[in-house]
Amino acid sequence: MLGIAIAIYLGDRRFRAITTHGASVVSEVAITAVPFGIIGGRIYHVITSPDAYFGPGGHAVDALKIWEGGLGIWGAIALGSIAAWISYRRISRRVELPTFLHFMDALAPGVLFAQAVGRFGNWFNIELFGRPLNAPWALQIPLLNRPPGFSEFSTFHPTFLYEAIWTTALGLLLIKYGRFLKVGQVFALYVFGYCLGRVGIEMIRIDEAHNFAGVRLNVFVGTVIGLFALVAYLRLSKGTGKLR
Repeated sequence: MLGIAIAIYLGDRRFRAITTHGASVVSEVAITAVPFGIIGGRIYHVITSPDAYFGPGGHAVDALKIWEGGLGIWGAIALGSIAAWISYRRISRRVELPTFLHFMDALAPGVLFAQAVGRFGNWFNIELFGRPLNAPWALQIPLLNRPPGFSEFSTFHPTFLYEAIWTTALGLLLIKYGRFLKVGQVFALYVFGYCLGRVGIEMIRIDEAHNFAGVRLNVFVGTVIGLFALVAYLRLSKGTGKLR
């Protein structure tokens, strides 16, 4: 919830800077987009981790227990963006607004900061850490929370911290240099940059995940989405408008 508040606050400030009719638009869109983003994130998690809910010993009703953790960023961004687009179109019928790409560009850095904040939930849940690591920044994991085959190790890569640092740095870069980009490129660069970091971090993680040809599912998803974002970024470079 703190991350969502940061995203709305920063997105509102950035959007108001590019239009005189931006008052309350971000908050109004968020009323629809945030719940659908959470639902989308949960749906992706359940689909990609079905055994925990529908396999032996699983309970289907647990899929509704979102407070126990389990949100997939890919589903959250996808369904949240669709809901935001529908809401934005509805608002634009009564108020003259810039394009939806302008809106998404304004939101991108705040969304990255929200993701950084959200990742610390993994620390509270003692989950989603990486391979064993012997370093000053290594994360100490209690014996009961270590995956099978790693009981003899006590410290691991804090992969959620790596992602929080990566998304924060990417958000700051987009704020500083986004004004030099064409319309839509900030959001495209957000998607590409996040995917680039996420793919690298996924290769360190040791939590249970679906694999294809020995590679984690999220590596495939991140690679495909990242490539689409890169193509979009290059195509948008031919545009004429800038965010500011």
